Amino acid sequence: MSFLARLSVLLAGLWVAQAQADVVQVAVAANFAAPMARIADAFRAASGHTLKLSSGATGKFHAQILAGAPFEVLLAADTRTPQQLVESGHAVAASRFTYATGRLVLWSATPGVVDPAGAVLARGGFAHLAIANPKTAPYGAAAMQVLRARGLAETLSAKLVTGESIAQAYQFVATGNADLGFVALSQLSAPGRPPTGSMWRVPADQHQPICQDAVLLRAGAANPAASALLAYLRSDAARTIIRAYGYET
Repeated sequence: MSFLARLSVLLAGLWVAQAQADVVQVAVAANFAAPMARIADAFRAASGHTLKLSSGATGKFHAQILAGAPFEVLLAADTRTPQQLVESGHAVAASRFTYATGRLVLWSATPGVVDPAGAVLARGGFAHLAIANPKTAPYGAAAMQVLRARGLAETLSAKLVTGESIAQAYQFVATGNADLGFVALSQLSAPGRPPTGSMWRVPADQHQPICQDAVLLRAGAANPAASALLAYLRSDAARTIIRAYGYET
């Protein structure tokens, strides 16, 4: 085969690959934004498909999807929201599965503030405690369960600083606007970056499990790339990334 013939075959192959590549609109729970960015790169390298990621509070995404937002895949921070979307006809029932189980931590950007048992909550000595909105963010709901389990919900209510999402709760603590706060372990466990400050890993029995479900939305039912993404999330490559951020899979 001549050089020109080989070049023509190569270009034709590239054209076909580009023609088959697609874009997927993905709504991602704020706690999962960092690992999902890495997964998006790996998925693009493996499939050619590109992900357009939007991160935020799961409850906010629920409302936006009901209002017609063109998301094709939802990676929620809970199991309830995907199930509700299935029941309302906005998601494909058979596609739903748990992609990760999150861990809640109490964190301060300052070393020595948070003790390994979380006794700082009862001891006090801080002005503000950040949490995600418990009405829209599952990690915020879990934080409130911890405070109620310890009999501190009313005592600390005046000190609570509520973020729209777990990402904003993290920012409150990272910037010093809150002395400490409940955040996701994944926000402190980036591969190759040791945790800073001080933290208490909340025992799993002090709140309901933070099981996080993925689901194919009706807007993505006709997009093969959306289904391919959900399949990729179950792969060993994706699970390795997920576990590296402190999640269980």
